[in-house]
Amino acid sequence: MDELRVPPCPGAPQGLVVPAAELVEQFSRSSGPGGQGVNTTDSRVQLSLDLATTTALSDVQRRRALERLAARLAGSVLTISASEHRSQLDNRVAARARLAALLRDAVAPETPRRATRPTRGSQRRRLEAKLRRSATKRDRRPPAPE
Repeated sequence: MDELRVPPCPGAPQGLVVPAAELVEQFSRSSGPGGQGVNTTDSRVQLSLDLATTTALSDVQRRRALERLAARLAGSVLTISASEHRSQLDNRVAARARLAALLRDAVAPETPRRATRPTRGSQRRRLEAKLRRSATKRDRRPPAPE
């Protein structure tokens, strides 16, 4: 297949283009139902990209991607699997779309949380919960000696 194109996004105003040579595709038999077709065709696709060595990312984008995707990485390699379709081509397209979406989200700059005041309803609910909890604890106390 061709190179992977990521459309423009906040972290990459011109978009990203991952060269086809940097993408590693592996095919295997998909699990689950499907009869004879599942036993004979290698329709499952694993698409891998080494984030540490790819030329598609700038240094800032690479740092963001490595930080945000750390839980999904094996070393510095990001691997996406797709096996929801019966055809290998459809699974290749799905894996590429998933990888593009992950990269787009990973390189976007972090937007700081804008502090807001608690709503009147949330304050009321919090105080009511505190009253209920204190009543529960009060009812657990041993009776006072008379």
